[in-house]
Amino acid sequence: MSSSDPGRPATERLFAAALPPDAAVAELRAALAPLHALPGARDLRWTGPEGWHFTLAFYGDVPEDVRPELEARLERAARRTEPFALRVHGAGHFGGRALWAGAAGGLDTLRLLAERAEAAARRAGLPMEEHRRYTPHLTLARSRGAADLRPFAAALAGFDGQRWEAAELTLVRSHLPVSGVAGERPRYTVVRAWPLGG
Repeated sequence: MSSSDPGRPATERLFAAALPPDAAVAELRAALAPLHALPGARDLRWTGPEGWHFTLAFYGDVPEDVRPELEARLERAARRTEPFALRVHGAGHFGGRALWAGAAGGLDTLRLLAERAEAAARRAGLPMEEHRRYTPHLTLARSRGAADLRPFAAALAGFDGQRWEAAELTLVRSHLPVSGVAGERPRYTVVRAWPLGG
């Protein structure tokens, strides 16, 4: 959401991501369908396929005057990173809060790209949280309270999606729900994308 306070600079809520191709999204969507019939599924807030992504670095509210420098540094990070194989693989959960699908393939390169996306923000002057080991995941559902997500993760644990070539670093804008409508989800729009390897 952009800042509309006239005393503050305008901002955009941004993050860097690797986006799965349409075929991988369709495959995961089909694998996920049976999970909606499990007990407790209706109590979860399921993310939409249009919002599935592997977050590389979350930037939060980025001032408009910082974005050009961030983009220049992200372009450099993309150019320095070669394309790599990736696929959606397995599942897990963060406590009772979030259900996710994992990744397999060129994880060392994915982690390197995440480190470079984070470093790009720091060099552009954005305050970033303390660095933690990158865990690639694609969020599938969130819980409003503490939910038992183990049956959902177990049902998807054997999923092994088709391989694709991750060939872009994408800067995405997050539009948080503001209407208060029950079930409304964040919307994501691609701001820029850079080919890996230049």
